[in-house]
Amino acid sequence: MTSNPHPAGQPGRNQNLLVLSREAALPMLSLAFGKVLAGFDDVLFDRAESAGSSQLAFLDGMRELRRRREEIARRFGTHLQQAWTALEAGTPLSADSVLAGQGEGGLSLVPEHILESRLAVRNFATVLLRDWKQVLARLDHRLAWISGVPALDADTNPIGPEHIGVAVHEAFYTCELAPEVRLVLFKLCEREFAAGIGKLYESVDERLAQAGAAPEVPAPRRATPARPAEQQQDEDGSLDAGHAPMWAQRFSERWNQRRNSMSGAAGHDAGGAAAGAGYDEDGGFGNHQSVVLEALHELLAQTRQTREGVNAAGAALNNANAQQRSLNQREMMSVLSLLQATPSATLRAAVGEDGESLAQRLKSEVLSGATRLGVDPAQAHLDPQDEDAIDLVGMLFDVMLDERDLEGRSRELIGRLVVPFVKVAMLDRRMFVQKTHPARKLLNSLAEACEGNAGESQAERALMGKVEEIIERSTAEFNENLAIFLTLEEEFREFLAQHRRRIEIAERRAAETQRGQEKLEMARSRAGTELDKRVEGAPLPKAINDFLRQPWSHHLTMTLLREGDDGEGVTEALKLADDMLEEVAQARRHIVGKPWLQACQPALRKVFSSVGLHGDGGSAAIDALHDTLQAIAEARPELERALPELPQVVLPSPPVQEAPTIEFGSSTKAEDFDDADAERFRRMEIGTWLDFIDKDGKMQAGKLSWVSPISSRLLFVSRRGIRFCVASPEELAVMVRLGRLRPHVDDSAFDSAMQGVLDRLEPQAAPAN
Repeated sequence: MTSNPHPAGQPGRNQNLLVLSREAALPMLSLAFGKVLAGFDDVLFDRAESAGSSQLAFLDGMRELRRRREEIARRFGTHLQQAWTALEAGTPLSADSVLAGQGEGGLSLVPEHILESRLAVRNFATVLLRDWKQVLARLDHRLAWISGVPALDADTNPIGPEHIGVAVHEAFYTCELAPEVRLVLFKLCEREFAAGIGKLYESVDERLAQAGAAPEVPAPRRATPARPAEQQQDEDGSLDAGHAPMWAQRFSERWNQRRNSMSGAAGHDAGGAAAGAGYDEDGGFGNHQSVVLEALHELLAQTRQTREGVNAAGAALNNANAQQRSLNQREMMSVLSLLQATPSATLRAAVGEDGESLAQRLKSEVLSGATRLGVDPAQAHLDPQDEDAIDLVGMLFDVMLDERDLEGRSRELIGRLVVPFVKVAMLDRRMFVQKTHPARKLLNSLAEACEGNAGESQAERALMGKVEEIIERSTAEFNENLAIFLTLEEEFREFLAQHRRRIEIAERRAAETQRGQEKLEMARSRAGTELDKRVEGAPLPKAINDFLRQPWSHHLTMTLLREGDDGEGVTEALKLADDMLEEVAQARRHIVGKPWLQACQPALRKVFSSVGLHGDGGSAAIDALHDTLQAIAEARPELERALPELPQVVLPSPPVQEAPTIEFGSSTKAEDFDDADAERFRRMEIGTWLDFIDKDGKMQAGKLSWVSPISSRLLFVSRRGIRFCVASPEELAVMVRLGRLRPHVDDSAFDSAMQGVLDRLEPQAAPAN
């Protein structure tokens, strides 16, 4: 098929195929949205019946949708048509810029319900992108090919998920809906609308392929949605219950290397057994979990042997143990249950002290607690496997409490889980090697909620309240039935998801604030430059000088914020300054009888209004300028007047960098950095995490949330979505040179703590020669 040239010269444009694509996509999308919209009444009515105190909000939402249904459907279709028209013109529209452009009025913050709406439609788009990734990649290429544009992507494809999400946002943008109703509508769109969109993508792709669009693209195969939820990647990174956590992968590799380096047949055999702790051909950990656990128990035994020493004292201890019996599991569980219900003061103190070993304290508490069951501690000792469980859990919590940002109440709450987790480890050793184990998933979620949570905001206090509730229930209700962890993990996961949504809103708010601050910085700089160009080296009468440096500079700054560099208001403000200075020059030539400022009065009133001088106040200020010019012309400086007192006008302060302050030592300068590091930061993807280290060695993880198109500075937010670092690529490279910045290892709290346990164990368990 031949292609018609694009009117602007781009090759590959084919109007017939563009029309075919538009007619195949836009009417069907509008029809599908209309069908979904028609069913919202029933859903909202059902929600209202069970919404309790929010019932009225859902009923009001029903009435609003009925009243505006035609408008909602029209707004949805209008956005998609605008996006398609932009494609046909050879200038694809950015979905992101459309969302970001709403509410851009100077420094005004976007209302929270709009931020939530934006977030919801982005989540909706993410679901579509995930489920229909392959067919969308082909559609991007084919539509770019027939429209003559260099390329299309998720942000610019007019029928892609991003633009459909924006169309949904636009559809409900003007509706007066309660936040909970609005979010329900977006969830309904995600559930009811997504499958039909995917089928539409396949249909359009097939029709374009049959018509010969982008023949180099492979023939489409019927796409299928993502795998069922139970087969998808788990929240903490596993693919299924058989896959190994990162610490186990690293342990397998290091253990095999260590054992294989040992000489002798025994070392060879042990190394061969430990080699089974690696992966199957398909990457699964599967049946080798037990081998990893055995290798781990061997490491613990070697550590205890090294610590106790193979000497007479150690031999005497072994003989003493031989004369004692091991506490059986029933006795162990009884003692642990007592500690779980009423932890001793010494155990609580161990949780709060950095230097105290939880494992050693737990073992002492278990043996002393056995006396409450009538067991003579002098005649009993711990079974080696039970001791391993206590050692592993105790060290796990030692590392977690030491290395995570857990202080005060957070530390105490997490510490209360030590005893229940010892019981879990004794009942089900798979907890250590199975990423999907409900107990470890619950611990990961609770650690995430507690880390860095000082309870400074209402949301953080509510989260800590939920953490306390979950931990109290786990200690009260766990009676050797592991199902309680599954129940609590599911409940807390739902609560944490709501908190994460608030964090995402806070993160977007931080980016919007930073964008506004940088626009303000740039506007201030431009206003200052324009003023300096006009008054440099030229003494001015006080009234004129005060006018230019205060109300005029403020007015120009705000106009630049609203209109940009080339706005009509900017041109008018600059002309006013030039006219004022020209009138000063004429007054100094003693031109008497001139009607001063006559042509400038409309612009002057606009300037004084911008700083709060309206009506008579503005007239008095203009009179003061007029009388000053008249006094200069008459050479009577005593008649010059001052401007009336202006209302206090405070512009927002420039952005405050809340990052760990960069302190350059005597041997390090601001320009002392590796260009490769700076270039790496320039190319870093949004969402990347880094570890920032302050001068006291305390580490905080920061996520790259936004890159300024104005200054190229990078905005990092904390795990709470709060801005804490804004820096240029060069400044970040200096921090690398100073050892104040490093890549972030994205392990879960459990995995990270287990890695710390191994790091502490292995130096103590060096194999004997």
